[in-house]
Amino acid sequence: MTKPLADQIALVTGASRGIGAATAIALADAGAHVVLTARTVGGLEEVEDAIHSAGGTATIAPLDLTEGDSVARLARAITERWQRLDMLVLNAAMLGTLAAAPAIDMKEFTKLLTLNVTAQAAMLAAFDGLLRSAPAAKVIGLTSSVGRQPRAYWGAYGSSKAAFETLLAAYGEEMRNVSQVRVGIIDPGATRTRMRERAYPGEDPASVKDPAVVADRIAALMRDGFEAGHFERVG
Repeated sequence: MTKPLADQIALVTGASRGIGAATAIALADAGAHVVLTARTVGGLEEVEDAIHSAGGTATIAPLDLTEGDSVARLARAITERWQRLDMLVLNAAMLGTLAAAPAIDMKEFTKLLTLNVTAQAAMLAAFDGLLRSAPAAKVIGLTSSVGRQPRAYWGAYGSSKAAFETLLAAYGEEMRNVSQVRVGIIDPGATRTRMRERAYPGEDPASVKDPAVVADRIAALMRDGFEAGHFERVG
């Protein structure tokens, strides 16, 4: 039986662990060939092995999204091999240090904005042509509730996610009437990830959902499609 995402190419950032890894596995299980990107080579190899062991296919592309022309090089590699991109999951992000707004470390804040916003803009610029070349490409970005509902001590991370949402939603509006590219934003809610553990060190990990729950929802959206401007919070 043909799998629902067979013959489709997906790119997942931050795919070495957590929601990114689980999403890559879910998309591969649905038949997609998944390109896995993250800085951690060992983690990417573990995810690739899990996909191959389950009968799926994947390619790892270790890189730092904020370094030089790394994004452009990745786009060139995908163009040479597949000439299109059917699915893009923008998951990579950093939390930074939780601090009161006046106490934000400007050097760290610059680094946070570079990954959480600037690198995401670079991804859209680099992969726009490949997305348009696919029959019905889909882009999903992972956000956080603090991007819409400001919370004390979360100003740095929250503002980066607010900017990311605006950037991604604007791209979605630009694509709405001129292409088949559809853009959605997912707030995963409380999920058992390393970032969550850093933010809530005293929390019982068993009290929040597994990343696979979010991954399965993303895979379902990629399979079934969604309307332009789609936003939802999982669980």
